[in-house]
Formats: sequence, C-alpha cells, structure tokens
Amino acid sequence: MKFRQFVFIATLLAAASIAGSGVRPHGPVDAGGDARPPGPPPDAGRSAADEAVDEVIDEVVDLNGLTDVEFGDTEQELARRGMLASDVDTCGPTLVGHGAVSPIFVDDRLVLLWLDDPVPTAERINVRTPQGVGVGTPVEEVRARYRSVSPLDAPQRTYRFDGLLARSGDRAYLFLHDGRTVRKIIAGYADWARRLFAEGYGPC
Repeated sequence: MKFRQFVFIATLLAAASIAGSGVRPHGPVDAGGDARPPGPPPDAGRSAADEAVDEVIDEVVDLNGLTDVEFGDTEQELARRGMLASDVDTCGPTLVGHGAVSPIFVDDRLVLLWLDDPVPTAERINVRTPQGVGVGTPVEEVRARYRSVSPLDAPQRTYRFDGLLARSGDRAYLFLHDGRTVRKIIAGYADWARRLFAEGYGPC
C-alpha cells in the first residue's frame, strides 16, 4: 500500500469517527431510532388547587367535642395543653390543629364549638358531624340525616341565618343556613346553642 493511499484511508476513518461522535440523546429512543424528548415530570400540570386537594383532612365533631377537646374543659386547661391560639386574622381564640373552629367559653368552661367556612391553607381541615354534615351541606340533607330537627326562625329585619336544632339530651347541633345550604355549625350544650341563636351571639 502506497503512503498516499494510507493517508487517504486514515482520513476517511477519522472523518467517520468524528461524524459518529455527536452528543447522544438523553431521552428514550423509539423503534425507528429517533430520540424522543423526555416526558414531563410526574407532577407536571398540577395546580396549587390540586395540591391543596391532596392535603384536605376530614375531622369529626360529635356531641362530646373534638379530638383532645371536650365540652366542659376549662380555658386554662386547654391553654396549658397548647390547644388555644390567638391570631390577628381571627376575632377570638381558635383551636390548634382543628381548622376554622372557634371555642366559646362561659364561666371558664367550653360550652360550644363554632364551625365556620374552612380556611384555605396549606393544610385544609373539613370538620363534619358523624352524620357527614358540614358547612356547605344542603339543608334537605340535614333534614334527611337527623330524624328530629327543630326549625328556628331568625328575627325579621335582621341579616341573621335561620337555624335547625338537632338535639340529643343536653347536647345539640345548631345548623345555621340560608335556606339552601348550611353556612355555620354550632355544637355543644343545647341550652347555650339556643341562647346563642336567640341573642345573635357569635365567636367574636
């Protein structure tokens, strides 16, 4: 082989090597050998609302109270256990870890729990009764789930809600509604719930 032929063949081999040494595709390759772009990450396209839905926590309020909070507990006891918090955005103390629930004390004793609209936070807590009634439940469902409810009419020429009182012994649920859905729920001692309704008292 002449030197000129050797140089020519070596040049062809070098050119072929350079042409095939490009950047390899990082994504998977289909049957035809074409590189496909990598797929989106698993959480692509999820909005903040979707993330919030994943973090909704359901909690039950019964006629004894909530987890770690019972009717009849003293304000000092709940404060000592770290269950009470005061926030500039609220009009009174709230219960730590229980969403938009406000305690109402009389003579230092917890007599009622006031359940308001859930606050949109990173950890949204929906509080419901054991029968599944919460803020936003249709009034007809309340009547269907409680065998005996007493209708309470708000005073005329006021902006207060009508109520449905579901009583069991000395305890009760008071569902304040706009005629269509439940807007507020008060749970606790029945006499105090009726007094709250009559006087138009709130958690503030």
